[in-house]
Amino acid sequence: MTRKKQHLSATLLEQLAYVYVARYATSTGKLRNYLHRKLAFGEWVDDASPDIEGLIHKFVQRGFVDDSLYAEARARDLANRGYGVNRISAALFQAGIDAELGAEIRSSYSETALDSALIFARKRKFGPFADVQADHQKRQKQIAAFLRAGHDIKIARKILDLDEEFVQRLGINRK
Repeated sequence: MTRKKQHLSATLLEQLAYVYVARYATSTGKLRNYLHRKLAFGEWVDDASPDIEGLIHKFVQRGFVDDSLYAEARARDLANRGYGVNRISAALFQAGIDAELGAEIRSSYSETALDSALIFARKRKFGPFADVQADHQKRQKQIAAFLRAGHDIKIARKILDLDEEFVQRLGINRK
């Protein structure tokens, strides 16, 4: 059974965009993708063609969408959850963040890469946070997990080589 296509007009498309930005933190790229999806699954009924870029510009001018604020908040959230710079860059790229702004955010978070990796290790109980020392095969899997989380291999190895005493001297809670 096929779904009936929604009749879309410029007014309805703008209302849908308002609901979207009110509900979700978003970037211009994500808003653009959302509006294109609505057009793809809807039926346009207005005489004039849809002006998605004009609508996005209107939302940016009114302050409803701000790529730099979105990128900073998204990067901070991912870093605080233990993800690395590469994962942050991928998330910003996927959100349609400008390459220049993405590079700026990436450089600011590369300074805190070790902190994010320590958060990741503590959450996953790797390295000095583990109850037992990992054998070679388990260590390789842990390194792979660090890489999937967007961390550099050097940082992953550095953290896995830390001992519990060093982490305590840093004042980091083991649990």
